[in-house]
Amino acid sequence: MKKSTIVWICIAVVVVLIAIFAVSGYNSLVSARETVDAQLSNIDTQLQRRNDLIPNIVSTVQGYTDHESEVIGAVSDARAKLAGAQTTEELAAADSELSSALSRLLVVVENYPDLKADTQFTALTDELAGTENRIAVARKDYNDVARSYNTSIKTFPRVIFANIFGFEPVEYFEAAEGADEVPQVNF
Repeated sequence: MKKSTIVWICIAVVVVLIAIFAVSGYNSLVSARETVDAQLSNIDTQLQRRNDLIPNIVSTVQGYTDHESEVIGAVSDARAKLAGAQTTEELAAADSELSSALSRLLVVVENYPDLKADTQFTALTDELAGTENRIAVARKDYNDVARSYNTSIKTFPRVIFANIFGFEPVEYFEAAEGADEVPQVNF
């Protein structure tokens, strides 16, 4: 076999190996991005679940209260903002605002013992608490896969493919300022 033929075979093997490496790297980045999108969708699902509970809670509270329109309005406004959120950052801010408004609503409930004793209201608040736990788990899961994805696209050699194919870092789902303060609610 000629020396030039061996060189061309070696070059072809190297090119094929690089192509396989590139395809594998690209596919793993696509898979990681899809996982991030799926986890964000899980957050959306749980936020929608909570959003669906709110009208029932608000109508139950309205049945017992006549003078709490400001708090009920804040819940409705926050719910509308959540529905209109387009980015992860907007979603996190609207979620935080809605959580704050719901906390204020639950504080108002303290002034209405009949409402606290209402079985429908109790069932709704229990379901809301379960949903809040699901949201917390979904946020954590999203942030875990977002961290993994962001690390993946920033490390060598995937950073090369990420830059070539336009893979951008994703935002983390972060709580708004003051969200770490626990409201006092006594039932």
